[in-house]
Amino acid sequence: MTSPFTHEQGLALLQKYNQEAFHIQHGLTVEGVMRYYANLLGYGDDADYWAMVGLLHDIDFELYPEEHCKKAPELLESAGVGPDMIHSICSHGYGLCCDIKPEHEMEKVLFAADELTGLIGAAALMRPSKSVQDMEISSIKKKFKDKKFAAGCSRDVIRQGAEMLGWELDTLFQRTLDAMKTLDIEM
Repeated sequence: MTSPFTHEQGLALLQKYNQEAFHIQHGLTVEGVMRYYANLLGYGDDADYWAMVGLLHDIDFELYPEEHCKKAPELLESAGVGPDMIHSICSHGYGLCCDIKPEHEMEKVLFAADELTGLIGAAALMRPSKSVQDMEISSIKKKFKDKKFAAGCSRDVIRQGAEMLGWELDTLFQRTLDAMKTLDIEM
């Protein structure tokens, strides 16, 4: 699998439909996390593809929140993105806003890690350091149990994603935290 874009081209496409710094930051975070997972799980040759799926996964969210994952195919097709990548991107909305089921391991990782990056990012903002660098898995577990904290991050989706992957929640938490620690991104 090869990415149809360079990072710069993918970022320009994301920014065409997203202006809010939060949405750009989220796309960059998920891009980096997906690249990390590709290398971790033995898909290093496809790391650029995994990363691009992560970068573009919410391409339609800012302008079309009520049509999330439904408007994305149109936006992506017009930019020259092929059906396989469109399927991968839209699969992260499975059971929430679309019926495209994550099939490939990469799609399952995106489904699980997307929501979790939001939870970890919100937890980092509560820390004196405003960083994931000094965060431990125990902090994530505590915030995960607090349903009022980062309430927009679905615990059910995170659990379902871990189950799809055949991982314990702790494994998903630790790997995603490790991935986020590799990124040069301020929360």
